[in-house]
Amino acid sequence: MKNDNILLENIEITGITPEDKAMGKHDGKVIFVDNAVPGDVVDVKIYKSKKSFAKGSAVKWHKESEIRRKPHCEHFGLCGGCKWQDINYDAQLNFKQQIVKEAFEHIGKLENLPTIESTLGSPITEFYRNKLQFAACSKGLEYDESFYNKMRFVEKDSIGFHVAGQFQRVLDVNKCWHQAEPSNKIRMVVKQFAIENKISFHDVLKHEGLLREITIRTTTLGEVMAIVCFYYEDEINEKLLGHLQQQVPEITTLLYVINPKKNDFSGDLPHHLFSGKGFIVEQLGNIKYKISPQSFFQTNSYQAKNLYSITKELAGLTGNENVYDLYTGTGSIALYLADGAKKITGVEYVQSAIDDAKENAAFNNISNCNFFVGDMAKIFTDDFIAKNEKPDVIITDPPRAGMHTDVVQMLCKIAAPRIVYVSCNPTTQARDLQLLQEIYTIKKIQPVDMFPHTPHVECVVLMEKKM
Repeated sequence: MKNDNILLENIEITGITPEDKAMGKHDGKVIFVDNAVPGDVVDVKIYKSKKSFAKGSAVKWHKESEIRRKPHCEHFGLCGGCKWQDINYDAQLNFKQQIVKEAFEHIGKLENLPTIESTLGSPITEFYRNKLQFAACSKGLEYDESFYNKMRFVEKDSIGFHVAGQFQRVLDVNKCWHQAEPSNKIRMVVKQFAIENKISFHDVLKHEGLLREITIRTTTLGEVMAIVCFYYEDEINEKLLGHLQQQVPEITTLLYVINPKKNDFSGDLPHHLFSGKGFIVEQLGNIKYKISPQSFFQTNSYQAKNLYSITKELAGLTGNENVYDLYTGTGSIALYLADGAKKITGVEYVQSAIDDAKENAAFNNISNCNFFVGDMAKIFTDDFIAKNEKPDVIITDPPRAGMHTDVVQMLCKIAAPRIVYVSCNPTTQARDLQLLQEIYTIKKIQPVDMFPHTPHVECVVLMEKKM
């Protein structure tokens, strides 16, 4: 297979990767296939061929997999947000369990593992996200009556999601199944007002255009935050915001931000309150969380409660433990565990997150949680341990990159009786577990599905110190 754009016939799809590529083989060579699911038998048009693998798109189906389902979103195949919509949910959970297994056994090369538990499914699989960001763009991409990669670029004002590999363009979204109403209503009200009033949509290449982005946050308590991002100050901004508040009275907090930068990140910029109290409130179990515009919070509130409950159960708290919560973020896990511990010490490198953690501790009248800000690899030292007492239990929930090797080495040195490792990336989790395996035995592995219809999987691992 030396030439690209050749056709391979009757390729049986036998697997799927964490990057959402279906896999088959041809003459012993791995073929990664777009648009297919395990169990399909397809003809594949190759668009890239290397010595050890090739990539292509399914163009004809000889057999459809038993796990295949019709996607519920009209934008499937164009929008990259829900790439597993064409796989039934039970199969998705099985594949996520397999992703964890592959990472632990083949990447981490971990031995004597306990049975990996079945992936805990999300209580709801549509409209489960509590936060979405929609980009406004003067160059759009339209749906063209197909679920599979037929796209039409148009010069039109659009609000939706950036296209993979085409960041200067945005898929114009009619309805998004990620977030419950009034999410779609907010987006469409802003879009219609902007078009009718000739408000310019942003062009990321030319760095011009007033309307840049809409962020919508919701809670299970019915509170709604909307944040409209503009490129510059203009008198029309206030008119748009007033119209939005009038048309969508469900909004409990409305803010705006001016972002004159060449990049879309506005988390470091002032957020101005237009109406409401400036925050929304979510509740998980007995804990209420104040969520400010820049706060991090688990995106699936329905499943976050289950994730925290599993973490608390595996921590095995009796009320007498000194607990460390590393990479504590806004302290959401620490606060959820607080009633079961003697003391919890949270560490996080983002100052605003620690500010939120302290505020939420006070909001819930929790006095046994202390929070510290600093680079984990630098603050987590012998001196820190001496000041805050040696932990009985360590909770660690690092970012996708996993833990710094200095942090892992300190964990081995401390040798706390129990570690509960929460991860959004089983690959880096497996790497860290390999380093900890000399001191610890892995007792339980629980995958958790926080993002239905995607290949992403959360994983909670209990480790106990070897005797």
